[in-house]
Amino acid sequence: MPSPLKRILVLIAGWSFILLGIVGLFLPFLQGVLFIFVGLVILSSQYARARLLLRKLRERFPKIGRVADASAAKAANWLQRLSRQRNTD
Repeated sequence: MPSPLKRILVLIAGWSFILLGIVGLFLPFLQGVLFIFVGLVILSSQYARARLLLRKLRERFPKIGRVADASAAKAANWLQRLSRQRNTD
């Protein structure tokens, strides 16, 4: 996938999660904070401001930071297995 296309897809995904999170803050059936956090994680690869905000959130809420690190490791492992499986086909 070309780099500009990947960047556009990452931005669309990140901002979509942020918007869902904002909507989720007002609707009882969506986890707004979770969607905002996921959006920030996605956007942190593109925006220094998002990385800074995530670092501040990790300092303020260390337990959430540990859970996020464990989840990121699991997701990276899953993506690695998926890409390895696709390459062998």
